[in-house]
Amino acid sequence: MVRKLKYHEQKLLKKVDFISWEVDNNLSEVKVLRRYRIQRREDYTKYNKLSREVRDLACKIRDLNEKDSFRVKCTNQLLEKLYSAGLIPTKQGLHLCERVSASSFCRRRLPTIMVKLRMAQNLKTAITFIEQGHVRVGPEVITDPAFLVTRNTEDYITWVDSSKIKQHVKEYNEERDDFDLVV
Repeated sequence: MVRKLKYHEQKLLKKVDFISWEVDNNLSEVKVLRRYRIQRREDYTKYNKLSREVRDLACKIRDLNEKDSFRVKCTNQLLEKLYSAGLIPTKQGLHLCERVSASSFCRRRLPTIMVKLRMAQNLKTAITFIEQGHVRVGPEVITDPAFLVTRNTEDYITWVDSSKIKQHVKEYNEERDDFDLVV
């Protein structure tokens, strides 16, 4: 019943693999994009690539001789770097590197950290605050929601001095303090 394909149609269809279609792998990617409100798909693919490289590096280090000083040095360097970036909870061993995923990187994005620090109620408002220039990390004003926050810089996330949000927070805290003094 189906007509025979023309020559150029056959050539085009040679490049398409109907058994392993790209859309099949897309479900988990869409879940992560939606959960962390990632606006650019390229960011997610970078996180995925980085996490894959970390896992491969950990696997290569694990394959070295356990008593080798180079292995010990590389293991300590990798664990220190991943811990300071906030991708692993402790520096216990290489088995933690196997759990590094794209979601690990997504959890270290500035909007997610702002929600964790209760500077915003949800990711949407956190992203809005960042894009509008209300947030600074240290002395720098950050306007990119894809900014990755390390453990060291997590303590320096604050509102910009000229931000209305900072003024509202100060007013609220002072009123609350005044109210506590009256009672």
